[in-house]
Amino acid sequence: MLSPLPWLLLILVGLASSSTYIPGRRMGMRRGWNSRRISAHSMGALSLDDFQTYNYTQTLDHFNYDPESYTTFQQKYVINFKHWGGPNNTSPIFVWTGQEAPLEIEWDADDLILDIAPRFKALLVYIEHRYYGSSIPFGSMEEAYRNSSTLGYLTSAQALADYAELIVNLKNNLSAENCPVFVYGASYGGMLAAWFRLKYPHIAMAALASSAPILYFEDLTPENGYYSVVTKDFRETSKSCYSTIRQSWFDIDEIATLPDGLQYLTQKFKVCSPLNDTQELKDFLDNLYCGAAQYNYPPSYPVNVMCEAIDGAQENDTLGRILAGAMAIAGDSSCIHLDEGTSTLDGWLWQTCSEMVMPIGRGENDTMFQAMPFDLKNETEFCQRLFGVTPRPHWITTEFGGHDIKTVLKKFASNIIFSNGLRDPYSVGGVLQNISDSLVAIHTTQGAHCMDLFSQSPTNPDWLTAQQEAEINIIDKWISEYKANNLL
Repeated sequence: MLSPLPWLLLILVGLASSSTYIPGRRMGMRRGWNSRRISAHSMGALSLDDFQTYNYTQTLDHFNYDPESYTTFQQKYVINFKHWGGPNNTSPIFVWTGQEAPLEIEWDADDLILDIAPRFKALLVYIEHRYYGSSIPFGSMEEAYRNSSTLGYLTSAQALADYAELIVNLKNNLSAENCPVFVYGASYGGMLAAWFRLKYPHIAMAALASSAPILYFEDLTPENGYYSVVTKDFRETSKSCYSTIRQSWFDIDEIATLPDGLQYLTQKFKVCSPLNDTQELKDFLDNLYCGAAQYNYPPSYPVNVMCEAIDGAQENDTLGRILAGAMAIAGDSSCIHLDEGTSTLDGWLWQTCSEMVMPIGRGENDTMFQAMPFDLKNETEFCQRLFGVTPRPHWITTEFGGHDIKTVLKKFASNIIFSNGLRDPYSVGGVLQNISDSLVAIHTTQGAHCMDLFSQSPTNPDWLTAQQEAEINIIDKWISEYKANNLL
């Protein structure tokens, strides 16, 4: 038995599919992406003592001026002063735009920025996203997530305004008004970093948006794009593995029609609770394949691990091979929990039910998965049932743009790096071509989700090293230009 990949299992434990599967929620799979490894750098040269935790009294509603509705909450942020050159040298401030996760599982893993902090004499700031971790309004998570009236303050626009207010306050307190701010983030956090630069260019002079699918909205990206890349990753790794997975969905359905077929599938896949239908099993396998592709990191390369197990399985039947692939990733435990249910205490679920409506689906015969087109009607019914809210699928592009992005951004935007790895399913919704000299797209054909934020290491693939060096050189150029202009 191949050894399991505990980092991927951690991702999947928190993402067990519900019986009501909504493909458009796929973005939440990136939660825990930076559990991929603990680098020697982050545990050595930079100890936990180098990071100081603070709380900022943050405005709950940045866009309401009614004094009677004025409310605040405590927003967590972390600072590392170790390498900062100070305000007198206009040394830069690198700000991590937090995503949909507690800060504890984010700030100690963006290793590339930790690596380059000494070179730039940078102050490192990590800001937790509202409604996640300990940055919870209304006193408790239960109260904050009580209903749509309290959850209504969980929006990307409010989060960006949080970052703006906190950064301005911090710079004032440090007498660092002239120090350039560079924002960066990963996945949803990368989207926020790009949008922050567009919305608050007077606060952030540049941004790095890692694996940020800012174009996976409305009709900007084919809805089957995500699953097409997952399929391509598996097919390029092993055509027989791809064929086995493709066939398995039909075999599962066929067995389920037989007497005691669901009981057989329950036992075959070591499911802890008896299966009521095949969808929860198929959703679980769907998540395994997508997680393996999205986080196909070296040195283990989970797509390779799964395909080697599927192709080399002792059992000759299709489902036996599929089970071998699943066990290679999830570990050969006594039984597997498929359904953790749907919780209203899930902030990302709220965000996908309100404004972050990503039309991720798949058609008939265009991926290795069974057809499941994105259905806004079903999505709306689900969100109304869970939160009493109707999704707004057109709002993100209204708020931040996206249509004709090359023409639009070329006219007014600058200093954003869009980085992607083309083996990442979300790369299809990213910016993959340069828009101007200062709106730069850097991608690698082999990279996975947010992989460019790995720590620099001699063991990294050459293509990853080249991608990181390109990003660092651009950051260096922009900071140098800022300082030169600031001295005029």
